[in-house]
Amino acid sequence: MIRLLQIEFIKLWNNRASKVLIISYFVLLTSIALVAAIKFDIGPIKFHLAEQGIFNFPYIWHFNTFITAFFKLFLAIVIVSMMANEYSNKTIKQNLIDGLSKKEFVLSKFLTVLSFSVISTIFVFGISMILGLIYSDFNEVSIIFSDLEYLLAFFLKLVGFFSFCLFLGIMVKRSAFALGFLILWAILEQLIFGLLGWKFVSWEIANKIKDFFPLESMANLIEEPFTRLGAVKSVAKQIGEDFNFDYAVHWYEVLIVLVWTAIFVYSSYALLKKRDL
Repeated sequence: MIRLLQIEFIKLWNNRASKVLIISYFVLLTSIALVAAIKFDIGPIKFHLAEQGIFNFPYIWHFNTFITAFFKLFLAIVIVSMMANEYSNKTIKQNLIDGLSKKEFVLSKFLTVLSFSVISTIFVFGISMILGLIYSDFNEVSIIFSDLEYLLAFFLKLVGFFSFCLFLGIMVKRSAFALGFLILWAILEQLIFGLLGWKFVSWEIANKIKDFFPLESMANLIEEPFTRLGAVKSVAKQIGEDFNFDYAVHWYEVLIVLVWTAIFVYSSYALLKKRDL
């Protein structure tokens, strides 16, 4: 496994575009710390975002994993480009000639997906811990290490999404078309949901069916955190609204994403096994 990972990381690091995208991704993950510097002083109105509770433990785990998940598109480009380069440079054929089996080839790509996900999760954990220790009003150990399931959800969200990108990269062979198909799929999920609710079943049932769609199921792992903020809740109460949403990470949502991940990885192997290279 280490040998397979070494091969993949050598390929990625020798590709200038991939190197820039990977570095940019981790720089963007770090940039969430800049949110703490956002201040507005307009006359008597003084606003400091870090003082609004976004870096309080354990809320910070929810907030940071939700926000940083948007940056995964940078690594998605790396993954589909990684596969496109295998075809365009004919390295996939050379790897197979050199004795690498198709199963090992797909495994090497999936190990890369896992590595990106693990490193990203550790990175977000470190940044969140530092920001929390600096700005959080609550520093008890039991509070600091509660709600860590959001980190697990973040990890699974990345693994599932990157596995989907890996499958698209193998299926389409061209990075631009693979990314275009990814966008098309996101639109297609919403169109199917709308069509189901409008023509075939009730909106309530359509919503339940939508939760089983690949991208939607990944999005469901981490619900939006903004309505959890005390400032948002107080404003909502003033206008007669009462936010009482379910923000938990549920086992069945995790299971759905795990099933889709397994489908994408197996489909990648099945497609490569069937294809004449």
